[in-house]
Amino acid sequence: MQISVVNTPDERREFLNFPKRLYMGDPFWVCPLDAQTEDIFNREKNYLLRKGEAVRWILKDEEGRTIGRMAAFIDGTRVSANRQPTGGIGFFEVTGNREAAFTLFDAGRDWLAERGMEAMDGPVNFGENDNNWGLLVEGFMQQGFGMPYNKKYYKDFFEEYGFRNYFEQYSYHRTVRGPDGRLEQFPERIMKIAGWLSMRPGYSFRHFLFSEKDKFVNDLVQIYNSAWAVFKKDFTPLDPAFLQETFSKTKAIIDEDLIWFAYHNERPIAFFLLLPDLNQIIKHFNGRLHLWNKIRFVWYRSTHKMTRMRAVAGGVDPSYQNSGVESAIFYNLYEVFRKKPWYNELELSWVGDFNPKMTAIYEALGAHRAKTHITYRYLINNKLEFIRYRDELAEWIQQVTGEK
Repeated sequence: MQISVVNTPDERREFLNFPKRLYMGDPFWVCPLDAQTEDIFNREKNYLLRKGEAVRWILKDEEGRTIGRMAAFIDGTRVSANRQPTGGIGFFEVTGNREAAFTLFDAGRDWLAERGMEAMDGPVNFGENDNNWGLLVEGFMQQGFGMPYNKKYYKDFFEEYGFRNYFEQYSYHRTVRGPDGRLEQFPERIMKIAGWLSMRPGYSFRHFLFSEKDKFVNDLVQIYNSAWAVFKKDFTPLDPAFLQETFSKTKAIIDEDLIWFAYHNERPIAFFLLLPDLNQIIKHFNGRLHLWNKIRFVWYRSTHKMTRMRAVAGGVDPSYQNSGVESAIFYNLYEVFRKKPWYNELELSWVGDFNPKMTAIYEALGAHRAKTHITYRYLINNKLEFIRYRDELAEWIQQVTGEK
């Protein structure tokens, strides 16, 4: 076997094309857009490369056929947001060859170790964790846009190499409309709480508008940073510039009515962001977004071929958690579903095993757990103690609050 760093245009094309051959005939796999994958490794397109580093490999057998690929990366901003310096590996694809898989893992381990990393997480994305994060181990169905799909045998390769379960990520599904097209009711308790809260003075709810993008971006950043700081000791605040760029890139698929904000006395206190499932369209494109596919995209979108929605992100200011504001947001979304009959399924993803409050909210909505992904950690420095993320979080919360 021969492993080589991706440098040339031909090697970049092979990095993109290998999964297309590997998953040929698999009805559940959706080929990501080639340009989107390439942008992750483009310093001009991925702001993390300005403070970090990434590398890609292709692995070939003795006959010169590609049998695997992988990337490794160091996020210069978040590298220290762990108990030890930690890098990541991702975009892992390999044939059912254990030696090939271990050769790729060795390359990632050695590259990260040379740069001072003592642990590697994988499979993860060189970007935010709402996309391409974790290994699918349960729920082998067509994934929503941004949720990774992989071969079932990858789990054995990761665990046999020495990766350990750092945390689990659960995706919940809920039917919006039945086979007869009738809108399914949300649980009565949700409706009652929403009605009660909507009558309280000072509370208001608004959906996103591109005409007021700057305001809503700032509101989302404020809520997100207050809500998620409690889940990481060295939390990295969300960058408004990154969010502005994200909204601009995804403008073609955003439905303004699916992004909701809650306010109390005009203070932003909660948000919930849903996106139509782009995978229902790009599954026809084989990764390419040339002119003809752009025309097809417009047609598919205008004829409402995106019938599923994926919850990408959400957050509630800690001062308003358990206030019922989440129920009120879902009530507003329910009214949107009533007006837009093409939406028939909702995916709520992902919630970590370290976040039981959000799990309880999803289950209260009548959603069921449909998929499980795992983020693994491998300790390059084997003298370190392995600790699962939820235990790290509990330890940190105890230090901050003094509670046991």
